[in-house]
Amino acid sequence: MTEGMITAAYIIASILFILGLGGLSRQESARRGNIYAMLGMFIAIVATILGSQVTSYGVIFSAMIIGILTGMYVAKKIEMTGMPQLVAMLHSFVGLAAVLIGFATYLDPSSHFYGVEKTIHNVEIYLGVFIGAVTFTGSLIAFGKLQGVLSGKAILLPARHWLNVLMLLLSIYLLIIFIDAQSSTIAISSLLFMTFIALLFGVHMVLSIGGADMPVVVSMLNSYSGWAAAATGFMLSNDLLIITGALVGSSGAILSYIMCRAMNRSFISVIAGGFGTTVSASGNNQDVEHGEALSTTVEETVQLFQDAKKVIVVPGYGMAVARAQHIVSDIVKKLQHQDVLVLFAIHPVAGRLPGHMNVLLAEAKVPYDIVLEMDEINEDFSKTDVVLVIGANDIVNPGALDDPTSPIAGMPVLEVWNAKHVIVMKRSMATGYSGVDNPLFYKDNTRLLFGDAKESAEAIFAQL
Repeated sequence: MTEGMITAAYIIASILFILGLGGLSRQESARRGNIYAMLGMFIAIVATILGSQVTSYGVIFSAMIIGILTGMYVAKKIEMTGMPQLVAMLHSFVGLAAVLIGFATYLDPSSHFYGVEKTIHNVEIYLGVFIGAVTFTGSLIAFGKLQGVLSGKAILLPARHWLNVLMLLLSIYLLIIFIDAQSSTIAISSLLFMTFIALLFGVHMVLSIGGADMPVVVSMLNSYSGWAAAATGFMLSNDLLIITGALVGSSGAILSYIMCRAMNRSFISVIAGGFGTTVSASGNNQDVEHGEALSTTVEETVQLFQDAKKVIVVPGYGMAVARAQHIVSDIVKKLQHQDVLVLFAIHPVAGRLPGHMNVLLAEAKVPYDIVLEMDEINEDFSKTDVVLVIGANDIVNPGALDDPTSPIAGMPVLEVWNAKHVIVMKRSMATGYSGVDNPLFYKDNTRLLFGDAKESAEAIFAQL
């Protein structure tokens, strides 16, 4: 394949990637967006393989077969509850690839750059390795937190901000050494030392972020992986990698910014790993006396549904864990047949991944037009008869608005307590992912339906 044909293929692939991102902006077109993106990636891979730079086809195809089989196996085995962890792990692969390609590019004996071109090329390598290393370890720590291997609470080291500044300044100093190095030994040593610092920085940055901010962290790491890919594209002089990485990096950054606004968090604070945090990582409202939490039964819940004219369902991570989305969809259809208006209220950070709840509901074939975002539905709670909260905690916590000392203070939440009746499905009185107690459970109009969300939903459906 000639260079002109490869360039044309890359342009077509880039257009398909842009169309894919556009499709992912709405639930109705998300499937089409995925198809565009996959087609674009297929064209990009074929064009790259047929290029003149690829000569060892045996190695390439062997690696591709291993990757394809691994991807198919993971796709079949992974549950929806494990998607956040999978995404975090995939981000780590991109970061590690950027690090390895950076070192390989620098050590490539066929690479010949002189003067200003050499300086620019070395800066590209250095930035690619730095971003890749931060993404790699940061994603691994995010995986550990999401998987429950590591604590979801923020681990705040003394003088952590100064430690971040020191690592950043040291990395800049090593960049100067790397560029001005007269021998390859000094250059590779400075590159290795910077890589070690960047790996530590990635660990420290994500460890210092609490569980309530993990959806933002996943989105942020997605952005980092994009910039790592773009840096790799500069290293390899591959225009498509640059375009693709820039698309992923910029869209991830925009999504992170939107989510930070939705949570009343500073984008810079999240990137800096907890910079500006003024409250205890574990919260300080655990000992506040809220009153008595009252439980309810399936029978009482069914009676409330039968008497209601408007019901709002608020799904959370507990619904994903219980895999209750399908039976919840059946309940909604049953209520709709009884002329009950049913809506879903989705918080921007419900679950542990941006759009987690939307994907679950789409999987259960819940119509898109009854799935509303927080800003669209918050005013409706005061005109609602029954709100059913399924495994959600932090996103319906009134303490975010009432308690300025809460770790989630200022975070916009779904104001479910304004409804006439609130039913909360929970396994126990345990706190949410951020470790903060929820005053909602003790309000007069709230009742707790204890048990597995799927089993409780099945019992409700049977009686309806």
